[in-house]
Amino acid sequence: MASDPLHLLRRLFAAAVAAADPAHAIPPHLPPPPKGRTVVLGAGKAAAAMAQAVEAHWPGPLSGLVVVPEGHATPTRWVEVALAAHPVPDARGAAAARRLLARAQSLSSDDLALCLISGGGSALTGLPGGTITLEEKRAVTTALLRSGAAIGEINTVRKHLSAFKGGRLAVACFPAPCVTLIISDVPGDDPATIASGPTVADPTTAADAVAVLARHGIAVRDAVARHLATPAAATPKPGDPRLARSRVTLVATPQGALEAAAAVAVRAGYVPLILGDAIEGEAREVARVHAGITRQVLRHSQPVAAPCVLLSGGETTVTVRGPGRGGRNTEFLLALAIALGGAPGVHALAADSDGIDGAGAAAGAVIAPDTLARARAAGLDARAHLDGNDSHSFFAALGDLVLTGPTRTNVNDFRAVVIERPSEDSRRAGEA
Repeated sequence: MASDPLHLLRRLFAAAVAAADPAHAIPPHLPPPPKGRTVVLGAGKAAAAMAQAVEAHWPGPLSGLVVVPEGHATPTRWVEVALAAHPVPDARGAAAARRLLARAQSLSSDDLALCLISGGGSALTGLPGGTITLEEKRAVTTALLRSGAAIGEINTVRKHLSAFKGGRLAVACFPAPCVTLIISDVPGDDPATIASGPTVADPTTAADAVAVLARHGIAVRDAVARHLATPAAATPKPGDPRLARSRVTLVATPQGALEAAAAVAVRAGYVPLILGDAIEGEAREVARVHAGITRQVLRHSQPVAAPCVLLSGGETTVTVRGPGRGGRNTEFLLALAIALGGAPGVHALAADSDGIDGAGAAAGAVIAPDTLARARAAGLDARAHLDGNDSHSFFAALGDLVLTGPTRTNVNDFRAVVIERPSEDSRRAGEA
């Protein structure tokens, strides 16, 4: 059994990220070359690394364009890599989306559109639909990101305010076959939700988008409301003949990442328990549930006995009420530390597999049984930091951030709780 739980946590996270490495995930799923041209079209945090993997294994000529956030580019020979803002769209992303559509519209039935899609693609292709302005779309996106809305809800709205998402890229490719390789970053792995499904038929409606906005109390400008009431907001639906030549394959998923981490845990002498790959909800509420399961393990050896590792993925949300700096993973961890109250033998890591948690430079953070004690000694009020949505600052002050830089892949949140076998003294302390 590993002697250093914090080291084990970092190994688990590294294994999860490696399982989604495009260099390994892409090659087995490449289609045969077409009679005509092969044009790569892509968007997302992993798009450049995916394009690089295609170039390394493609048997013929290639061209294309992918768009990634700052810091997520990687060298390519034939596929151009454009940069744009994330998570709020900017003019560079709108321009990139327009160029992607133009390349798609140039294809013939003998050509192939090889689309490389990963998380983050929604923000990176923020080309407004109808007469909506980019600034109006940015305002809606910002409000949604602060509202606590789930990613499926956010992308329902995005699709109906877009000229690119919700199947529109695949429509632009027609009559060329469109093969889409996807790295999933959403709970449930629904291709229509990942990056807002640019090559996938959209089962949602503009009325659904209006309902999301109303549910979260988001007031939109008159131009946005008018757009959602027009045919321009409609997306291609299942059965649309223009999507008949579109095929989608998931090449990496959150479940695969969790299974890779579980294998590392087994080799280290810990029993892994995967709680789920699609966990959603407020980060601090998800933390309370994880704390409850942890206490059940410590007190009753259920649902598994220590030494064990609780693993989970998905995408939590944060309803921003304070002025602090944080991300959903550091907020989860701070809430978990408070809920555990220094429970003996418990260490945890939560991080975003893309290497960036929220808008900060950290992937996430770690906690240990002494986290709260060290915070008090440093003059930090854990509860005040949580109330102010200031988890990043809390862990930065303790030196407990996980810093990886952009990983150039994205299978969403990764959470691991290592529970050591407690001594009798520590068991009584945990029950107190």
